[in-house]
Amino acid sequence: MSSNPSVIQTPVQLILNDQQTINAAYQVADFALEERNKRDQNRILPTEQINQFSQKGLGGIRIPKQYGGAFVSNKSLAHVFRILSKADANVGQIPQNQFGLLNFINITGSETQKQFIYSEILAGKRIANGGPEKNSKDTKAIQTTLTLENGQYFLNGEKFYSTGTSFADWLAIRALHPDDYTVLAIVDRHASGVEVINDWNGFGQRTTASGTVKLRNVVVDPALFFDERIIADTPNVRGAYSQLLQVAIDVGIAEAAFDDTLSSIRKARPIIDAGVEKASEEHYTLQEVGKLNILLDAAILLLDDAAEYLDELDQIAEISDEQAARASILVAEAKIYANDAALHISEKLLELGGSRASLSQHNLDQHWRNARVHTLHDPVRWKFHAIGDYYLNGTHPARHAWI
Repeated sequence: MSSNPSVIQTPVQLILNDQQTINAAYQVADFALEERNKRDQNRILPTEQINQFSQKGLGGIRIPKQYGGAFVSNKSLAHVFRILSKADANVGQIPQNQFGLLNFINITGSETQKQFIYSEILAGKRIANGGPEKNSKDTKAIQTTLTLENGQYFLNGEKFYSTGTSFADWLAIRALHPDDYTVLAIVDRHASGVEVINDWNGFGQRTTASGTVKLRNVVVDPALFFDERIIADTPNVRGAYSQLLQVAIDVGIAEAAFDDTLSSIRKARPIIDAGVEKASEEHYTLQEVGKLNILLDAAILLLDDAAEYLDELDQIAEISDEQAARASILVAEAKIYANDAALHISEKLLELGGSRASLSQHNLDQHWRNARVHTLHDPVRWKFHAIGDYYLNGTHPARHAWI
């Protein structure tokens, strides 16, 4: 194992508890909100904001206490991502994969592997995702391969949707092992043969650096291979945990859009037929805002309920298949409401705010763009299917990171 130079120059703050976590999240969010519109409109990466996220110690808040982390609650973790995503949904999404990967490592890794990776994260290093590929038949199919030559493993392939790789010290690359199973290989971001290209051009989540990673004869250390078969063979909450953070991001987008909706209405002119002095006094507008508030509250409550159930499972050494399934279903229910809240509120913002809300200098369309792009990760039509099949037929959801 080796460690590459970190971008973190100052000592990383040590977070000890949930309250310190929330305080740090608000500090990063305040900074992320500055020049958010400029970054979005010009595709400027939030490098300083992500550096602050790491320097504040937020990267390691779910690392178990025996390894030096705070191991804050899942509810606090979800709150962190709501806070960050309300300020800038890109800053919220960039570190999301790191937490999913650390959870995966906690389930599948050896003590030596955990000690090494966790110490890197607690020192301020970052790890990013290199799993999905273009032009494959589905998200699980990969063509990236490991080959063994003269006692060395070489990695070759190309990844896309590699969120946060431009900010990373380590890359987690899904690859086919020579013995015909899939592993997650942790690779030095600066190793020879690794090329990270920020070619993500989605109309939303513009600054997440979710682009291409090219791997050409990269020498990799087998001590940092993690066998994905372990996940498939044991009950776990990998999917529910990963999805919980996706839900929190959507809720954060919805919260930002709701605040801007209220602000925009207060500046808008009323419809002349309403016979009122202010747009904020229009009867139909009041009705719409009431509906939006209820939708947002429901999304937050369902997110909290799902997080609290995951917190209950954290206290159990070995969970059952039924408990793992229940966790996925609760998160799926929250995902549906968060999806609808983010999309519906961000659209109503433009309708209720009137023509003024469409002016490019206000950049209010970013909420809908971010919501539309982010919610494409895990389409809710299959959440409805999984929930219905669970309650009607007792069918457990598939065991992967997307449910």
